[in-house]
Amino acid sequence: MNFDKAKDYLNELLRNPKPTEMLIVYFSSYGDNHNCGIHPALIPIDQKEDILLDYGWDLRHEEGLPENIAYCSNGEKKIEYLRFGNDRGIEPLVICRNFHGIKEDCIEISEEFRLYHNLYYDAKNNTYLKIESDGSETTIIEVSKDQVKIRVKELKQFLAVKDMFLSIQFDYRIDSNLSLEELNKEQNLEEYKNDLSIWSIGYGDFNGFSCKGYKSFVRFTGKKLIFPFDKSKKKSSIKDEYIDFIIDVNDDGEEILFNSNPRLLGNYFGENPNNPHYLTPVYFDKEVLSKYYNLPSKYSVEDSYLRCGTLWGLQMDNHHQDMICVWLGDLGRDLPYKEQLHWRSYNILPKGKVSNTFVKRQLLAEPTDSEEIDHIFKIKYQKLLSQNNDGWLLPLKQNDQHHLASLKLPLTNEQKEFDELVLSLTKILVDSLNEKFLNSYLDKQDVESLKGSISKLEFVLDKLDLENFEEHIQFLRTLQGLRSSSSAHRKGRNYEKISKTLDIENKDLITIFTEILSKATKLLDYFLNIK
Repeated sequence: MNFDKAKDYLNELLRNPKPTEMLIVYFSSYGDNHNCGIHPALIPIDQKEDILLDYGWDLRHEEGLPENIAYCSNGEKKIEYLRFGNDRGIEPLVICRNFHGIKEDCIEISEEFRLYHNLYYDAKNNTYLKIESDGSETTIIEVSKDQVKIRVKELKQFLAVKDMFLSIQFDYRIDSNLSLEELNKEQNLEEYKNDLSIWSIGYGDFNGFSCKGYKSFVRFTGKKLIFPFDKSKKKSSIKDEYIDFIIDVNDDGEEILFNSNPRLLGNYFGENPNNPHYLTPVYFDKEVLSKYYNLPSKYSVEDSYLRCGTLWGLQMDNHHQDMICVWLGDLGRDLPYKEQLHWRSYNILPKGKVSNTFVKRQLLAEPTDSEEIDHIFKIKYQKLLSQNNDGWLLPLKQNDQHHLASLKLPLTNEQKEFDELVLSLTKILVDSLNEKFLNSYLDKQDVESLKGSISKLEFVLDKLDLENFEEHIQFLRTLQGLRSSSSAHRKGRNYEKISKTLDIENKDLITIFTEILSKATKLLDYFLNIK
């Protein structure tokens, strides 16, 4: 740090930040030639004039903590509890905890602020996140050892509901090896004030009193007030917004669009009779679901349903090979605006009809099983685990659950997606074969001689005199070989050999994986039928 930078630091502190900025509200840096600090204080709205009377701090690092004070009133001793250690209504936003060198000091953020915005603490990154209405995550607070940043928008919302200002208090001192004369500076102290700030900047010589040999210094200290939003904008509710979707084409082949606002649509109660019905089907390319399959920790793609935690959910017809259907009214009612935008980008012209499965469930209230092989596989997989918890297959570990959640029929013919699905299916089936269970059927010699879980499974099924297991053993070996030669290693001769077995040269990857998943489902059926 040097004198030339001092004015830059000061100007940065005094400027008016934008709502989307991450504002430094706390900073502490001590070095050989500098001592710099920023500390925030929440100030009642009616104390603005008093606060700007001088540039001294109103709340220091060690202040703002609960405290008891004792005093006498009419000869009687009284004890009063002060929530923030003062009777002026000033509150801390950042709390510096000190444990006297016995435990490590730490920085905490006002609990009220965190709870007001329902912030989640990400311990790995030392940040606080806000979960938006659509399920997206926004970083609101960043904490490091010597600095705290908070997004201005949430700060101003909090200030509005609290009827407070935020005072950004600062005190910077920078030392120099040169004297003021050598720096062409004069010893002086200047004070400044405006509607939002008060500060001073001064230059001085040490006159030989610096123990580190510095000759001069510059110091600027003061405070800058951050105003709250207008009361009407305090944590404003999400405004309802609705997207137009393609619902049909006219005789000239032009798209017909209509808004997804449920209040504008027709229904069975006679409302808006001249407008499209709430249950108008809207069609989408199936790739619309890629976003959700790729984030299984946040989204769940299920049979006829898509959900984002407990924030929102959408009923959908995902019983087609290449498209998704959703009722127009559901798009507006159930999807947040950002999600509507995502779906609009995959909106296609109407083709085909809503599936019989979806019609029976939605309109006829008939319980109906899905005919989609990925849905069937997951149902039978869960059934097998529930019936044979310590049997043929072991449940996936928590950090492998995403393999099951993202298992699906491919949305594209991309090799990358195909390889990832093969890897997941192998994890679910081959890698999860219960060797402990299989070993219980083997003597010690067999355990040592049989290599691999598939060989042990084959031996056990044969030992139990079960029939028609050979095709399932062959399938598992093919699946394992496909994983080993494609997603686990560079593709080579082994992959070419398995490609011929699966006829990859003449079939698209969606068809190939559909056939693989069908065989996997038959394997589950086989296990389920073993008595």
